[in-house]
Amino acid sequence: MQEAVDTLGRPLRNLRLSVTDRCNLRCAYCMPEDDYVWLPRGDVLHFEEISTLVDLFLQLGVDRLRLTGGEPLLRRDLPALVGMLSVKPGLTDLALTTNGVLLAGQIDDLLRADRFVALARFDELARVQEGIAAAYRAFGRLKLDSVVIKGVNDDELIDLIEYGKGLNAEIRFIEYMDVGGATRWSTSDVVSRKEMLDRLSRHYGTIEPLVNNSSAPADQFTLPDGTVFGVISSTTQPFCRTCDRSRLTADGMWYLCLYASRGIDLRGALRRGASVKELTALIRDSWVARDDRGAEERLALGARRATAQVIPVKTLRQDPHLEMHTRGG
Repeated sequence: MQEAVDTLGRPLRNLRLSVTDRCNLRCAYCMPEDDYVWLPRGDVLHFEEISTLVDLFLQLGVDRLRLTGGEPLLRRDLPALVGMLSVKPGLTDLALTTNGVLLAGQIDDLLRADRFVALARFDELARVQEGIAAAYRAFGRLKLDSVVIKGVNDDELIDLIEYGKGLNAEIRFIEYMDVGGATRWSTSDVVSRKEMLDRLSRHYGTIEPLVNNSSAPADQFTLPDGTVFGVISSTTQPFCRTCDRSRLTADGMWYLCLYASRGIDLRGALRRGASVKELTALIRDSWVARDDRGAEERLALGARRATAQVIPVKTLRQDPHLEMHTRGG
């Protein structure tokens, strides 16, 4: 079957699949409020439903699947789902984004415990460290993401690079984004890609961009010693024109853009008994009509961005799908 391509020529290639909206941390850049609205458990997709929908996406060109949350390891019997998905023909990359709390192992100190607690609001650093060690033992290489917030943790760029060297890990620095639960977001809190590169180059010397044809969100760079790291600069230098990502929530709402305010209800169609042909047409037609450029549109707001785009807490509580912990990052 011919792959689906949207109005800007972007293929349907990369699906981020949230398996739960629940999380065992309360990170300030994701879900900082004290009260949360969780998805009704009866609405959450069963493994068989997830498998059916993934088959349809694969037929339309998806070949990369990342399991997200919330925290995906909170989903009961997750290994069974991984087993179901890993054998599907056409799937070339199956990955998992986790905060590491529920992984196991042993590791030396990584981060400052006081800052971890301040950001995550749970004292779980030790188990995260163990999880990173377990992932390193199992895979030999991994990626470690860090949301960089000015005045909070932006003095740890070099420390994280050096830590990553010991784990054969690619550190990826993420610009602080005004999405979902980031209700206290401000442009003054953003550390731009340029600022990050300037700081790192003052310490390490000349930093070179790594040119590749990947549609991954991180721009990669190399240090003089060959160490590779990435920067995801959705806030100051959006990559909307090449974005092939979409997001399926745990209850089957499909979002064509991280910033989209509305999704497409695939669970409803599936449980109403829609045929494979009807479901396939729904997915294809929605993607072919896609013109989303959420990050670009936010950037164009300039100084009005902070007040015009951050979603009020009241609205977030009325629609949990607007939260990062529900739709997955």
